[in-house]
Amino acid sequence: MIGRRGASDCDNKNRHFTLIAATMELGAGHSKAPCEERKSDLKPSAADAEAQRPTWSGRLEFILASVGYAVGLGNVWRFPYLCYRSGGGAFIVPYLIMVLLCGIPLLFMEFAIGQYTRLGPVHAFAKICPLLKGVGLATVVISFMFSTYYNVLMSWALFYLFNSFRATLPWTSCNNTWNDVGNCSSGFPGNATHLQSASQQFFDGRLLEKTSGIEEAGGLRWELFGYLLLAWVIVYLCIFKGVKSTGKVVYFTAVFPYFILFALLINNVQLPGAKNGILYFVTPVWGRLFEVKVWVNAAAQVFNSIGIAFGSMISMASYNKFNNNILRDVLIVSLTNSFTSILAGFVIFSAVGYMAHIHNLPVEDIATDGPGLVFVVYPEVLSTMPGFQLWAPLFFFMLLCLGLDSQFATVEVGVTFIKDEFGPKILRFLKREELIVLSVCIICFALGIPHVTKGGIYVFQLMDHYTAVVSLVFLAFFEVVAVCWIFGVSRVSLMVKRMLGKNPNIYFRACWLLLCPMLVLCILISSVVQYTPAHYGKYTYPVWAEGLGWGISLVSIMWIPLGAIQEVFDNKGSLLQRLKTAMTPTIDLDAVDFLPEKQNFENPASERLFTSTA
Repeated sequence: MIGRRGASDCDNKNRHFTLIAATMELGAGHSKAPCEERKSDLKPSAADAEAQRPTWSGRLEFILASVGYAVGLGNVWRFPYLCYRSGGGAFIVPYLIMVLLCGIPLLFMEFAIGQYTRLGPVHAFAKICPLLKGVGLATVVISFMFSTYYNVLMSWALFYLFNSFRATLPWTSCNNTWNDVGNCSSGFPGNATHLQSASQQFFDGRLLEKTSGIEEAGGLRWELFGYLLLAWVIVYLCIFKGVKSTGKVVYFTAVFPYFILFALLINNVQLPGAKNGILYFVTPVWGRLFEVKVWVNAAAQVFNSIGIAFGSMISMASYNKFNNNILRDVLIVSLTNSFTSILAGFVIFSAVGYMAHIHNLPVEDIATDGPGLVFVVYPEVLSTMPGFQLWAPLFFFMLLCLGLDSQFATVEVGVTFIKDEFGPKILRFLKREELIVLSVCIICFALGIPHVTKGGIYVFQLMDHYTAVVSLVFLAFFEVVAVCWIFGVSRVSLMVKRMLGKNPNIYFRACWLLLCPMLVLCILISSVVQYTPAHYGKYTYPVWAEGLGWGISLVSIMWIPLGAIQEVFDNKGSLLQRLKTAMTPTIDLDAVDFLPEKQNFENPASERLFTSTA
């Protein structure tokens, strides 16, 4: 659990040092052995550290893994909806500004923490800011909870994928056993009628067999249970060898979706009505830029899309070589993520415009948010396209690839924590590291079973609301405070200099010191002020379910105050002295420069914009 480090607990600290060394997870000069000298850390060579911890086989593997994690289903269903709802093309302005002021600096910060410490988020934060070491454990908990239900989306994608190989797509007609014929429309009925589309009834009645509410579980959906099991088998087979296997898989899963997106875009823009959909997506409503909510939505989208505060970026960067050029990687990942969001917007809204043209409806009656866009609206669009037998399977296979990349990274957070903290003890029992990964996958699969009951959609929506919305904002704020204000910008800059040979320039330092904390604080305040209870469509959750949701949030958030209390309690002296000790980092920042002379390369022009000579 949270690493123990009291000033009076020398034996425990030395045993902890032995444990970390034995797990082969020792950072490049960052593990503290003697408790008498708080700032006196061991300084092994970079070569020794890299020999002890696995690394990516090549630079491209890390970039593709990071891109695969950042680019997920949210790029396809969340960004396009936010864009048209928040001023069309005008939304792209605050979005790109937030990428520059929030996304790129915070991603650079997480990459720097992971690569310098060569540890997962739990142990990295324990060294950077002992007072807020609970932030590290909170990132592991939130990633673990996220991975338990995110794979449910993969089971849905598999369900649609296998059903799309039929001669006639099953969500196109109202003559099926799951349809309510008197309430079914073979097209989109629009918001003004009481009818449901055949696609919506397929989603509710065939895929989910949805009950009336969370109170009615309704028993297991055995078909979805099997697809969920298959999804976890795929995840395990892709990550069981750690970065060595994941690094190979991402060559396909991170690249293939782009072929499908471009192919769909080329196909869609030739359809009648596509132009109207695209214009609806990009036409700016400049007046919306004066609304605070639009800017907060832009910042939140950047934050959630890149995956800040989940711990995944820290975990993946910890497997880099010490002097890997993370600045280049940050620019590639951030810009690719933004480009994908905008590309997906064109793909989705060209198709929505086509559907609006066919059914003679306004675009806003068809556009929707969340899973409904890719599992209700887009399947209906695909069924009317020429050559749907090709496009439907490719689209759902693309969704599978997008989701799997993100799932790899979130599962890796928990696996990295277990190896860092309990490696030798568990390996004495399990013998092989592959069995650690298998155990994590089995536990996550078991915890995901409630989501594949007939009332599982309500459990899914409740978990997603209180994990990915409520908990994440609180966690992100404390992470930024811990690193940017308590650990300090000067120390982060020194870490970057040790790795890259140059200090980050004034742009990064200003963002870390002021802009990022203020933006995250604004998102936090806005989330509190605009808080609305979880709901699914018109269904509102009972009070006990709301209480359960807040309990889910507290499961991750509570480690932050608990870690701070434990740290202050374990230290000696007055309260002020205890706090001062708790805010003193134990990471070694006085180590020799690990950057070999041959690595003092000249940065390309794009990188010189973001760095300055030391």
